Amino acid sequence: MSAPAYPAVPGATRRVGIVGGGQMGAGIAEVCARAGLDTVVAEADATAARAARERVAVSLERAVQRGKLDRLSAEDALARLLFTGDLDDLADRQLVIEAVTENAAAKTEIFAALDKIVEDPGAILATNTSAIPVMRLGMATRRADHVLGLHFFNPVPVLPLVEIVTSLHTAPAVTATAEAFVRDTLGKTPIRSQDRAGFVVNALLIPYLLAAVRMAESGYADAADIDRGMVLGCAHPMGPLELADLIGLDTVAAIADSLYEEFKEPLYAPPPLLQRMVQAGLLGRKTGRGFHQYGRP
Repeated sequence: MSAPAYPAVPGATRRVGIVGGGQMGAGIAEVCARAGLDTVVAEADATAARAARERVAVSLERAVQRGKLDRLSAEDALARLLFTGDLDDLADRQLVIEAVTENAAAKTEIFAALDKIVEDPGAILATNTSAIPVMRLGMATRRADHVLGLHFFNPVPVLPLVEIVTSLHTAPAVTATAEAFVRDTLGKTPIRSQDRAGFVVNALLIPYLLAAVRMAESGYADAADIDRGMVLGCAHPMGPLELADLIGLDTVAAIADSLYEEFKEPLYAPPPLLQRMVQAGLLGRKTGRGFHQYGRP
């Protein structure tokens, strides 16, 4: 399957692939398409690919309704997107960004597959992982020097930051290319991080979220008051437990596990309440219930 041709955009990278069309993958695909890039989204199967397309379409429509995007631009962006259930359709990509669930084994398997599928030896393979070591994923390929982390933040179309995470093998030219892509093509703000669990933002954020979970778990204060306290007392845009719900409690727990595995600091250990909520499927906004109640997704 070949993706439709479009006029070249400024810069060398114009054919982008995204692996995974969930909340993060769909958001990354949307910003790439809105930047004028030829974008292919690969999902597990055709049904998941259709769901990913609907996810992007809904987000674009929301942007139009809020006056953030005009109707023609939204239609053009959607037209630049190709959704597929076959990873082989990423063969001609110049940059592939993996954005599947935060599971090291699953991500490693995908990188091993991409190494065989992506034809251009100069193509960059990137991961949107929140905490899994980039080195581990790079070593699953024969091109570890072309593997790095591009960690976007949710919601991707809104938040301007992207962490660029380099392993010991990542070539400086690859890092420079990725940074230029993020800054000049996507119009986002890159910051660089070493390949340590949590990178910059989550290494600071996750202990704060876990402290709020422990406070609720102990009965020190309830979820509503904890969040209200940080919003009204510290001018945060949302409280820590509402933010954890937005991120997804399973993702918060996975990042905490990675941080604890690397640093062995007690403040990184996921509290029992968080673990039980994940086991119960109470994952936050995406399931309709976490520390707060939401409408069904």
